[in-house]
Amino acid sequence: MFLAGGATAGLALAAAPAWAAEIDTADLQLITGDVVPIGTAEREARLERARALMAANGIDAVLIEPGSSMIYFAGVHWWRSERLTALALPRRGRPVMVTPFFEEPSVRQTLAIPADVRVWQEDEDPLALVAGALREAGAAGGTIGIEETVRFFASDGLARRLPQARLASANPVVRGCRLRKSPAELALLQKANDVTLAALRWTWPRVKEGMQPADLRALVSAATAKLGGVAEDALVLLGEASAYPHGSRKPQAVREGQVVLFDCGCTVEGYTSDISRTAVFGRAPDDVTRVFDHVAQGQQVALKAARVGAPAGSVDDAVRRFYATLGYGPGYRLPGLPHRTGHGIGLDGHEPVNLVHGEATPLAPGMCFSDEPGLYLPGRFGVRLEDCWHMTEAGPRLFTVPPTRIDAPFA
Repeated sequence: MFLAGGATAGLALAAAPAWAAEIDTADLQLITGDVVPIGTAEREARLERARALMAANGIDAVLIEPGSSMIYFAGVHWWRSERLTALALPRRGRPVMVTPFFEEPSVRQTLAIPADVRVWQEDEDPLALVAGALREAGAAGGTIGIEETVRFFASDGLARRLPQARLASANPVVRGCRLRKSPAELALLQKANDVTLAALRWTWPRVKEGMQPADLRALVSAATAKLGGVAEDALVLLGEASAYPHGSRKPQAVREGQVVLFDCGCTVEGYTSDISRTAVFGRAPDDVTRVFDHVAQGQQVALKAARVGAPAGSVDDAVRRFYATLGYGPGYRLPGLPHRTGHGIGLDGHEPVNLVHGEATPLAPGMCFSDEPGLYLPGRFGVRLEDCWHMTEAGPRLFTVPPTRIDAPFA
């Protein structure tokens, strides 16, 4: 469930303090030296797959703004602002990157595919450039797929400049490519998970009574960096705060016999890990141990329900049925599981599709998900265990091994 930034940043996701850089990590070694970045051949295969999906779905071009989909198809790492940078992927012809004139040298630094780069000056219309590129590709009177995160001003502006075009969702193309990870992507996801789990294992013995969430986040971040991952803000919930999935504004400190919940991730070559572990500082109370055991069983129920061809939502349904037999819920009621069982993961920490009731997308090899059926008892504590996995013909294959005992949560 790890989230980077966003509305919860003021709760439990504030960045680690600057002194995290001073933490002694001399006993850790880089473990990402063997990482193989996404290469030219893979990006060419992605473009060919996108063109085939466009043809199959009657889409003539796709419009993409900066973000993970632009990274996926073009390699370009950029940000969104009022100045439009956009990628047009036509079914026929070369991709076209539109960007401000003064940003072109920077954009080209990460451009990883053969593409035309067209620039606009501050007093010019970038969407006119996009429209012109689509006319040249023969797509101006056809169907333009809009990637699902493109902002309204861009899609609306394009529609005004191409009144004969029909705008539609690009999900059949973009999701059609991104949902099923390649072996190269799976290798990067595996390495990111290796880094995060190693960082958590290193951090736990260094936790002391009285530490605050920022102290624990600093340890995780320092370890992650030394191991070779790009650290993201870690979520650390202590005591009662663990009963609320994304934390509490109340002051927190490590105390004997209380829950310590970590929800952490990092990136390796842009691919994300997301691991949650619940531990107890000192001896675990019986009620916490009992709920921990239930969550560990819930993770296994989810994995057993995940089969090729099964609707993604059926995994969530199976977990809720199991929890109801234990007296939780029903449904999303508390005490119980108030959030989905899992989410997609890849270049984004949260990406389609979700393991949630009603999600009909069939599970297929290469799809990647989190498995995090946490249980929360308001006013008391919560337990979340989270491990990510990818679908294979034989069933789920885990990136990390779920813990089964509260006295060995990082094993």
